[in-house]
Formats: sequence, structure tokens, C-alpha cells
Amino acid sequence: MKIKYELIKNDGGARLGKLRTNYGTYDTPMFMPVGTLANVKMLTPEELKAVNSAVILSNTYHLWLRPGEDIVAKAGGLHKFMNYDGPILTDSGGFQVFSLAKNKNKDITEEGVHFKSHIDGKPLFLTPELSIQIQNKLDSDIAMSFDECIPYPATYEYTKESTERTLRWAKRGKDVFNNEKQSLFGIVQGGAFEDLRKFSAVETVKMDFDGYSIGGTSVGEDKETMYNMIDWAIKYLPEDKPRYLMGVGDPVDLFEGVLRGVDMFDCVLPTRIARHSNAFTSHGKINLRNLKYREDFTPIEESCDCYTCKHYTKAYLRHLFVASEGLGGRLLSIHNIRFLIRIMENIRKAIEEDRFLEYKDEFLKEYLD
Repeated sequence: MKIKYELIKNDGGARLGKLRTNYGTYDTPMFMPVGTLANVKMLTPEELKAVNSAVILSNTYHLWLRPGEDIVAKAGGLHKFMNYDGPILTDSGGFQVFSLAKNKNKDITEEGVHFKSHIDGKPLFLTPELSIQIQNKLDSDIAMSFDECIPYPATYEYTKESTERTLRWAKRGKDVFNNEKQSLFGIVQGGAFEDLRKFSAVETVKMDFDGYSIGGTSVGEDKETMYNMIDWAIKYLPEDKPRYLMGVGDPVDLFEGVLRGVDMFDCVLPTRIARHSNAFTSHGKINLRNLKYREDFTPIEESCDCYTCKHYTKAYLRHLFVASEGLGGRLLSIHNIRFLIRIMENIRKAIEEDRFLEYKDEFLKEYLD
């Protein structure tokens, strides 16, 4: 079935909702772990379930190259291939493609994007139609329209041309979309220009997608600009469909996004920083390689209910990183993902009790001090 979103209540701009999927019903707002190559790095599906994950992400571009969408289809789709019985969202591959397109004026055409494989340098060409067809075969629960992730900064002229092309690509992708069990999200672009964000949002909504994403953020802009990008777009998105802010996972940004009405977030941040010995805590990030943790036999966070905090100490985790043992990154990934999911659980509870702003202030005062 297509996903269905139900708005339960508002607390100011913050929204409490339910997302009904083929694999169950989940509360929003939510944080979605990223599993680029059909796995959240170093973690098993069972470990993801243990941290209370719901929707996870995989990447169309990477799965297109390895193992190929036909292999995944023969396995019975992405869920069976990776043994994850929760909902999966596949992004369009656009972000990766545009980072590989060196000469954007030449490589990005009306038809699609020419670029070279990051694996072997082989010339590739990805179109809106092909991106959708790949995602249809991957059989994720949510597919994303193929768009151009506009760099920052960009001129008004470039941004306008790109935004208009993304709208044409969205229509082309929607026209070939062919999977009754899958939902398709449109992506709002427009860069750092208010009128173009409004134009993109209004025109994308006219195409009647199953949900809407705000793209082109977290690409190098300052925080104020990012929050403006959200504000300029989100007011034109329908209340009865999910709103997804792409590529955002910093705890501060989660609160700011929820404040503005965002329902879904994703980011590689929790696992990426975990592999470099960094842990989220309620008092900010810490680096467990620091010498002061050598004899610290307490968990990362006393109040955390994750497997890592229940069974291991900062001293042991530090030892793993100093000794270059991969288990350190794995255990820290469990904690970091659970930390962000716990934030969202607490946010939902606060919205339900009409105290979101109070909780936001409490959390950020402790986190940023």
C-alpha cells in the first residue's frame, strides 16, 4: 500500500503524527538511520530494531552500481535482500551523482546527468526515468524524485534554472513510476532564495506526491540560512502528508526542524562520527580517545538505555579505539543512533503534553553549555 500520514496534534509548529507503512505504523517526528549500501554501517537489522529504528535509508546510486537493481529484485526486493522487516526509503542518487559531475554546466543536461563511476571511472548517465525505474525494482517503501542538489553558494540565475529543471524531472519521474506498493516523494529545491523556494514548493505540491522533502540543505550554508530555507518552503506543503528534511541529524537541527513542522529526518552523522570515536551525550559530543577516559569506568551516558551503555564503559571503548579494534565503532554507532532516536521519542512526548518549547530549551541548555 501507499504510506498514509495522520496528523495527531500540533504544539505550535511542531507536529505529532503517525506514518502508516507496509511494515507497521510509526510515530513522527522520527529520525531515520542511513544504510547507504543496504546496511547501516557495521550494524545488523536486529541491532537497528533494538534501538527502536523505524524507516531506514538506502542509496539508489550505490545499489545501482553494486550489486545492481536486478540482483536485488531477484532476491525479492530490498527488504528480503538485507533482511530488514521495517520500512525503507531509497533516495534518488541525485546527491552522489552531482558530487561526481565535475563540470556542471556540461555534465548536467535536460535529459539527465553524465558522470563517472566512483568505483572504476566508467562513464555513466542517469536520468529521472532511470532513477525511478531502479527504485521501483529495489522495491523500497518510499522512493524519491530525481533532483539536482544545488550547491551553496549559487547565483540566482543558476538556482532558478536548476529549480525549474528539477520540476520537469519530477514530472518525468512521476510519469514512469510503476510500483503500487511504493510511495513517491517530491523534493523542494530553490536554494537560498525565498521566491524560488516558494515557487518550487507550490509547483511540486501541484503534482500530488505521497510526501514532500525539503532538499538542498546542509550543503555548506550557515545555520540561519538553512532554517530560512525550511521556513520558506514548509508553509506551502500540505498538512496531511509527511514532510522530510533531507540530510539533517545534528541534535540542534532536529529541534529546529521539528519547531518548523518537519516530520522526518535522516543523516549519516551518528555512524560517521562513531567511527572516529565521537559520542553524543546530553552535554554535547565527546571524543573517547581523550586520555581522561582511560580510567573512566562509567557508561557514555547513565540515563541511556542502549546496549552499549548497559554493558560497556568509556574506558573500554577508549581502549578499543586506541587499539584500532572495529568493535569500538560498532558499539558507538549503536549508542549514537539510539541517542538521536531517544531525542525524537522525548520530542513526541513533549508535543503530546504541549511542552515542546520547554523541552527544547531544557535540552539545548544542557547540550550546548
